[in-house]
Amino acid sequence: MSANPATPLLDTVDTPADLRKLPQAQLRQLADELRAEMIAAVGQTGGHLGSGLGVVELTVAAHYVFNTPEDQLIWDVGHQAYPHKILTGRRTRIRTLRQPEGLSGFTRRSESPYDPFGAAHSSTSISAALGFAIANKLTGRPGKSIAVIGDGAMSAGMAYEAMNNAGLAGNRLIVILNDNDMSIAPPVGGLSAYLAQLVSSRPFLELRDLARRLTRRLPRPLATAARKTDEFARGMAMGGTLFEELGFYYVGPIDGHNLDQLIPVLENVRDAAEGPCLIHVVTQKGKGYGPAEAAADKYHGVQKFNVVTGEQVKSAPGAPSYTTVFADALAAEATRDPTICAITAAMPSGTGLDRFAKAHPDRMFDVGIAEQHGVTFAAGLAAQGMRPFCAIYSTFLQRAYDQVVHDVAIQNLPVRFAIDRAGLVGADGATHAGSFDVTYLASLPNMVVMAAADEAELVHMTHTAAMHDTGPIAFRYPRGNGTGVPLPTVPERLAIGKGRVLREGSKVAILSLGTRLAEALIAADQLDARGLPTTVADLRFVKPLDADLIRRLILSHDVVVTIEEGAIGGLGAHVLTMASDEGLTDAGLKIRTLRLPDVFQEHDAPDKQYDTAGLTAPHIVDTVLAALRHNSAGVHEARA
Repeated sequence: MSANPATPLLDTVDTPADLRKLPQAQLRQLADELRAEMIAAVGQTGGHLGSGLGVVELTVAAHYVFNTPEDQLIWDVGHQAYPHKILTGRRTRIRTLRQPEGLSGFTRRSESPYDPFGAAHSSTSISAALGFAIANKLTGRPGKSIAVIGDGAMSAGMAYEAMNNAGLAGNRLIVILNDNDMSIAPPVGGLSAYLAQLVSSRPFLELRDLARRLTRRLPRPLATAARKTDEFARGMAMGGTLFEELGFYYVGPIDGHNLDQLIPVLENVRDAAEGPCLIHVVTQKGKGYGPAEAAADKYHGVQKFNVVTGEQVKSAPGAPSYTTVFADALAAEATRDPTICAITAAMPSGTGLDRFAKAHPDRMFDVGIAEQHGVTFAAGLAAQGMRPFCAIYSTFLQRAYDQVVHDVAIQNLPVRFAIDRAGLVGADGATHAGSFDVTYLASLPNMVVMAAADEAELVHMTHTAAMHDTGPIAFRYPRGNGTGVPLPTVPERLAIGKGRVLREGSKVAILSLGTRLAEALIAADQLDARGLPTTVADLRFVKPLDADLIRRLILSHDVVVTIEEGAIGGLGAHVLTMASDEGLTDAGLKIRTLRLPDVFQEHDAPDKQYDTAGLTAPHIVDTVLAALRHNSAGVHEARA
């Protein structure tokens, strides 16, 4: 197949089958065009840029060598999958990335057969690829499974748990370690590239297999010595002894931007009779785009930007983000209290703890992508008298739930959980939404759970958590900028389990948890205008509930509505349980619960997501009016 010189090669490639028709000599041009296309697309949509730029050549080589989708190519996390999407039939939609009804920013099974496994959380690819490989083996399918995992994701124990079982897959499993930080190996040179190609070649592997058969006939001590000699000789020359000990045949490091090195090695490994193989590929995050290469974060995540200059479109100046407010409040607490320390799981800037670290570098700990370890590490700190804050996104704290239960809650240790990205998160979609933390935390004995209605409340809750030493405590807050309310100069220690009433009415009571409070107040104005005086309470706590306040409002109003930015099982469920236990609904009171719907919501602008979820002022008003219309005569008779 040859393209017209005036026609970009990328225009001739719709699927990997088209790519495999190209002569290898043209792949360099195709990779350059693919990189340019990705830059142009993300410039219009925003998204994750640096990771994808770093794997352009690897993406081309993998689809060129392996028979995808029969061979399953599984990307860890999915940040780097944009070039993959362009080459797998989605180029015409690539400018809908992370847009309403557009392509997901991650791999997604429903999007394409070339996305065999959906991903958005880290360190899952090897486990998933092993599952595919074993399934292929058991059913006699010919496919191989290739997991592409970044060096950062290798900080999670799950990756090593998978590798420990990888021998079951034999040569059907290939792991490509994308080292984009030069954190494992020395710089790649010609000698290491030559060695990688040599040790992955068929003659070398056949010779090695012959040597293995011969050593089986030797006495055990000699056979063991021969095996170790082979492993450690290659380990000294090339690195990778750890992976060999886990049962992988290690090849690398090789230059992940040199197609002439990548393709022969991938072909050799594809055709090898060896067991599971690990190919160590060194890449440069942001490769090929000057502004990304020069940026400290390599343009990991970007807003829309000018492709020529790299300048990102800046939002209009607004209130500080909730993340910044928390970080500054915690730094101030740590200045007052030397026992306060902070823990993040590979998200220092995302959680704001990079700001904390500038003030208190010795008391900030980044444990890597290891939320389980981070929580138990915090439990150990707390048991020894420190006051640890685990700042973890809601969706990532899910990964450490067992540790929250067993290592923190059962032992009643005062670990403080600062839960960022609570509620819906916009373009990152369902995989990053903080939908479930209230449900999974408020069900635990000993746990205190708060939700900030605005950034001033977040300052108070940070202080309250710092002062709470009788057990675990959590407070949640959303992504994005706050409302611009003045921040307190002296934070208040909130009374545990006590809410506040912002306005009093007599007909309708709205019980709010979190930042839906603003919508509750708007709804109250509209209900008042309809002759329905409305009380609005910010409960602050879902565990423990303010039973006295809730009881009073239930007994003095015709309709009670709860509203929260979480899934079923949260505030509404706890209020209903309390009302049922105390017999408060026997007189026919109407209680309605507004919460996130029982679906994984698609990515969209947060405001639209909340409107779709029915958590805005008009929905509150409609809920109240519907409740009053339904059997309203019976309610008044019962109350009379």
